[in-house]
Amino acid sequence: MIRIAVLGAGRIGRIHGRNAASHPDARLVAVADPHTPSAQDLAVSTGAEVASLDEIVERSDVDAILVCTPTTTHADLIERGARAGKAVFCEKPVDLSSARIEACLATVEKAGTPLMIGFNRRFDPNFAALRRRLADGEVGEVELVTILSRDPGPPPVSYIATSGGLFRDMMIHDLDMARFLLLGDEPVEVHAVGSSLVDPAIGEAGDVDTAAVMLKTARGRIVQISNSRRATYGYDQRIEVHGSKGMIRAGNIHRTTVEVANASGVTADPVQDFFLERYAEAYRDELAAFLNAVRDGKACDPTGHDGLMAQRLADAATESAKEGKPVRV
Repeated sequence: MIRIAVLGAGRIGRIHGRNAASHPDARLVAVADPHTPSAQDLAVSTGAEVASLDEIVERSDVDAILVCTPTTTHADLIERGARAGKAVFCEKPVDLSSARIEACLATVEKAGTPLMIGFNRRFDPNFAALRRRLADGEVGEVELVTILSRDPGPPPVSYIATSGGLFRDMMIHDLDMARFLLLGDEPVEVHAVGSSLVDPAIGEAGDVDTAAVMLKTARGRIVQISNSRRATYGYDQRIEVHGSKGMIRAGNIHRTTVEVANASGVTADPVQDFFLERYAEAYRDELAAFLNAVRDGKACDPTGHDGLMAQRLADAATESAKEGKPVRV
């Protein structure tokens, strides 16, 4: 049994903690959170105990830690876990600074401990199947990738102020997905535009809520990414890849598969409207992949390097939108 501790008992910590507790090869032994009631609630529901962060890092009965704390703490906690010989799973991003990520990864490499970054969309069954079929050459050589990612509504402005901006907070998932689908052909140029169209307060906070990015790879392949903090019809998550032999796409997940056809047309239930619902299976499969890698002594994927590369693209997109011109990566 892999003995797990979760750091952070907020929304994401509860998801990962409960998934760890239900995995047949793992046992959740401890939970840490400065908000004691949150830690107690997760501990009681999973059979774990509440412990301090310092205690968890030093405990000999903890094999791996799940870092689900605020972004500003991620790099420090990864380093502490690595130095203590723990396998570490960390929610994205490693840090909002690419330089800080590089330093963190150097510490992990020196320690020789496993590290996995939580880009959970790679584990969505639909997106994962699409990627496998791309790798199998089903649509030939990839030429044009289109990624649509739109949220039902924006987060509070108080969150926006510390998020690092849309490109680093929201689009970083899509930037990682672009790399995942390009099969090793890295983007070398980023052109981004952004506007504040959903909530003026977001613009006043120095961020955008509507954005588009175009990436170009060394081999000339093109990626189009569209983001919005407002989608009145639900959580919009779609991918389309055009290749030399055809096109492959993955659509939205609806609340049910029921359709009604009558004289007025054909209607279907709305798409799912919350990311925890839309990606529930992806979160389970993601944690299972981490635990399996730790158990079998294999490399974790996505890696810390994947976290760094996505952050560099997000930095370039932020710069491009600000300067109004393409940025080389």
